[in-house]
Amino acid sequence: MLMSAADFRESLRAYKPRVFVNGNAVESVADEPLLAPGIAGVGVTYDFALRAEHAPLMTARQGTSGKVVNRMLHIDENSQDLLYKLEAVRLVCKTSGCAQRYLAHDALNGLYQSTRLTDERYGTDYSQRFLAYLHHVQDNDLTLGIAMTDAKGDRSKRPGKQINPDVYVHIKERRRDGIVIRGTKAIVTGAPYMHEFLVMPCRTHAPEDKDFAVCCAVPCDAPGVTIIARPAGRPGEAVAKFSAKYGQSVGVVIFDDVFVPHDRVFLAGETEEGGFLTTSYATHHRHSCIGARAGFGDLLIGAGALMIEANGLDAERHSHIREAMVELITITESFYACGVASSVYCTKDPAGSVMPDAVFSNIGKLLLATKIYDMHRVAHYVSGGLIVALPGPDEDHNPETMASLAAVMGGRPDIPTEQRAEVARFIEDLTVSHEAGWYSVISLHGGGSPEAMKREIWRNYPVMEKVELVESLLDRGVLDEGQRVSKQPGRCCATGCEVPEPLQQAELSPLNGAAE
Repeated sequence: MLMSAADFRESLRAYKPRVFVNGNAVESVADEPLLAPGIAGVGVTYDFALRAEHAPLMTARQGTSGKVVNRMLHIDENSQDLLYKLEAVRLVCKTSGCAQRYLAHDALNGLYQSTRLTDERYGTDYSQRFLAYLHHVQDNDLTLGIAMTDAKGDRSKRPGKQINPDVYVHIKERRRDGIVIRGTKAIVTGAPYMHEFLVMPCRTHAPEDKDFAVCCAVPCDAPGVTIIARPAGRPGEAVAKFSAKYGQSVGVVIFDDVFVPHDRVFLAGETEEGGFLTTSYATHHRHSCIGARAGFGDLLIGAGALMIEANGLDAERHSHIREAMVELITITESFYACGVASSVYCTKDPAGSVMPDAVFSNIGKLLLATKIYDMHRVAHYVSGGLIVALPGPDEDHNPETMASLAAVMGGRPDIPTEQRAEVARFIEDLTVSHEAGWYSVISLHGGGSPEAMKREIWRNYPVMEKVELVESLLDRGVLDEGQRVSKQPGRCCATGCEVPEPLQQAELSPLNGAAE
C-alpha cells in the first residue's frame, strides 16, 4: 500500500505519542502548527511516489516480497537501485529541503546486512525477525525515525564508565519474551511525527559494554517513550518563504524502561556486529546525504540565478558573477559525482544487497560537509546585501511606507519589485536564518563528523596499491617474501645507491634506444 501525503498525516492520528514542543505538550501531532512543515516535508516522499512521472525513481519492486514499495524503504539490489535512490533523494530534497525519510532507507539496508552477518556467526534468527519487520514497514508505507545518536555524556569515557548510564540507550533487563531498554537518543530527525523508531547503536562497543549494543524497533507511542522537540522549520513566519512550508523538527527521545518484544529486537549484545551495523548505516547514509545536499544546491543555484536577473545583472556579460555561479555549480555537482561513482562501484554484500563504495561515499559527504559554507558564501555574493537589508513583509502592506519602498527597491524595470523581494527573502531563509544554520550543521555533522569520514576514507583507500605501483616504476626491488630492499644511504649499505657502468660507444645505437 502506497500512501499519499494526506494519508500520512491522517495515519498519525492512530498514534498517541508523548510529545513536547517549546515546553508545551502536543495533543495532536497531525494538527500541531509547529510541526506542520515537517509533516509536509515527509509528505513529499509519499505524493511523489504516486505521480507517474516520478514513479520510476520513487518506487521499486522489493525482491524479498515481489511488491512495489516506496524507494525510501527499498533494499538495494544493484547499482541501478543506488543510482535511482540517489536521484530520488535529490528530487525530494530540492522540493522540501530535507525529506527525512531517506534515513529509513539507510537504516533498513544496514540492518539487512548486519542481521544476516550476525546469524551466520552465532546461529541467531535476527534476519528472519528483520525481514518480517521490513515487510510490515513496506506494506504499511511507514515513516521511521532513526534513533542512533546517544546523548553520550562525557565523551572521554566509554558508555560503561559514564556516571549516568542513561546517556546511552542500553538493555536494562532481559526477559524471556523480550528486553527492556533505557536511555536517551539526543538527535532524532522528525521525531514527533514518526510512526516508529529504529533504535540503533551509534558506535562500536567493547565486549564489556555489550548491553549498549542494541538495535530494536519501538512504536512512537510505546509506554515509556517521551519526545522533546524543536518546531519544524519556521512555521507562521511570513518572512520564511521556504521553511514556513517545509522543514524538519529534531527531537530528544527518552526511553524510560521501554519493553521491546523479541520479534522487534535485531541486536542484543553482539558488539562486533553492532560496529558493523554502525559503519554500514553510515556508508548508506553518507551516500544519501550527497543526494540531499545536491537538492539543496539546486535551490541555491536557481535562487541565485533569479536574484542576479532581478538585480539587473547578466552572468554572460559580467564575468565575476559567472565565475561565482560556476563555483556553486562545481561544488554541487562535484560531490554529487562522488555519489554517482559510489553507486557505479558498489559491492555485493553476502546478504544479497549492495553497498555503495565507501571511499566515494565518504569523499562526497566530506566535500559537502565542508563546502556547505562556501555554497552559502557564493549565494550571498551573487545576491547582494538586499537579502538581509530588505524590510520584512509586513512593510509590503503598510500604507505609509509601501509606495516609497516599491518605488526605490526595484531592480530591472521589467521585473516587479515584489518579485525581487520574494527571491531575496527566499535566499535569506535558506542561507542567513536560524533554519539556514540548521542546514549547515546537519550537512557538517549529519551521518558523522568530518573526522569520521576522513577515518573511513583512509581505512578503505588502497594506499598500498599506490605504493606498490610507484615501487615497481622506481624498480626499488621487492623480494618474493615481500621484504623491501632499499638502496638509500644508511639503510642497506655504507655507499648507498649503485651507479651503473657507462655505456660503451658500440652500445649507443638507434636499435638500443639511444639517439645518434
